[in-house]
Amino acid sequence: MPITSLLQCYNLIPSDLLFLLVQQLTTMETALSTPHNIQICEVTCDSFRIGWDMTPEDTAKATHFFIDLSRKEGGDPNRFKHRDVPTKLVAKAVPLPMAVRGHWFLSPRTEYCVAVQTAVRQADGEYLVSEWSRVIEFCTGDYAMDHLKQLLGKAKGSAGRLLKFSVFYRNQHPDYFQYVRTECGGLMRPAMKDNSGSHGSPINSKLQGVFLSCNTEFDTGLPPNDSPYGPLRFQIPAGNLLNRNTNLYFADFYCMYTAYHYVVLVLAPAGSEGDNFCHSSLPLLDLTANPFLTYIPSQRQGEESLFCHASDVILEVLYTEPIHLEQGSVVKISGHHQMSQTTANAKKDPSCKVCNISVGR
Repeated sequence: MPITSLLQCYNLIPSDLLFLLVQQLTTMETALSTPHNIQICEVTCDSFRIGWDMTPEDTAKATHFFIDLSRKEGGDPNRFKHRDVPTKLVAKAVPLPMAVRGHWFLSPRTEYCVAVQTAVRQADGEYLVSEWSRVIEFCTGDYAMDHLKQLLGKAKGSAGRLLKFSVFYRNQHPDYFQYVRTECGGLMRPAMKDNSGSHGSPINSKLQGVFLSCNTEFDTGLPPNDSPYGPLRFQIPAGNLLNRNTNLYFADFYCMYTAYHYVVLVLAPAGSEGDNFCHSSLPLLDLTANPFLTYIPSQRQGEESLFCHASDVILEVLYTEPIHLEQGSVVKISGHHQMSQTTANAKKDPSCKVCNISVGR
């Protein structure tokens, strides 16, 4: 029965019962259906777009959307306990799919759960809401090129002056080099980059390479005598890997709750598979003019090329191709070799103002 007809018969119905009937009929006429067919698209490291299907009637009358977002942790079936209370974000109804950014500090490469409600704001300020949709899971992406350039800008401010060096080196235990000789034909083969450093770095778990160092001591200009990684050192002339046929890329800048910082660089022979990956994912650096690792070719016959590294950061250089032990030499190094904190899968300090950017950790 229409509400107007019911009101015309008001004198036949007690007033308290009439009020309850009108309230119930009004609620029935404005009930919202549950959002369905939730779709997530255009996912980046710090934003996404979300859309869902609604009836034409709901589309016409919905005034607000409620979005509940949480990290995928555990399997609590009662995550959305308060059906009529927005727990995260209240947004005015807009055409779908709607962009979600800046409302949370989303982290790169992180799995999230999201559910939505539609709502009608009533005259008394309360909301008439639908049931929660089913929970959808999705994962945010890596740093985009713009984010990496922000990180690169921060790293430049910490690089310090350039110091000369002559060799790249890799410190390991005897068992490692024995394995390379007997099982790999003398080749140090590329291994998958772990998840240490910035969570959003595009090379994590995606790019293979051989990690090398090039930092030197201030007083001697030579590599340090000790190492936490082992008493044997493979060293190779810098020009064997860093030359006109090599491209250099910036990949990461991070610290592990320490005063010193790490810069991750990728060296890839031009045209190689690793170079093709980096070309679309990482900022390319000028070999002759960057604050981290430079190569100045000799200008005259008999003159040596000049190689320099940043003095105030620890450089981790990932070379994307196999390296044969015969290209260099393995020597025993003196000094203490007590294992210190490893960087394998080490998490970046999310509170450091020097090496973090606003889009994530």
